[in-house]
Amino acid sequence: QVQLAESGGGLVQAGGSLRLSCTDSGRTGNSYAAGWFRQAPGKEREAVAAISWSGDNTYYADSVKGRFTISRDNGQNTVTLQMNSLKFEDTAVYYCAARTVTYYARNYYYATASPYEHWGRGTQVTVSS
Repeated sequence: QVQLAESGGGLVQAGGSLRLSCTDSGRTGNSYAAGWFRQAPGKEREAVAAISWSGDNTYYADSVKGRFTISRDNGQNTVTLQMNSLKFEDTAVYYCAARTVTYYARNYYYATASPYEHWGRGTQVTVSS
């Protein structure tokens, strides 16, 4: 079973950078598309970025384009979100999510929450203004 754990959150000043990692400790060998979501207090969970199993296709929310980069290392069962030029409004709990895919869906990403079957517990990112 896929078991996701996020790391790398913390407190950073506006303009700074953080690198979030999501590791599948279950090591099932399953193929999965992955995504990062965030939820700020009083707001709904929103998609930040997503990546296909192949790594060839990615999605970014308009609010993070040009600042965030999603990548993956399937050999290490890790998906990473590099966040640069952080803004106060990026403050949120960030969640990693995974959806098991077949070979034929290896190039698909999913930019909404409903397709994802597995979720991490989240990591807090706080950006001070």
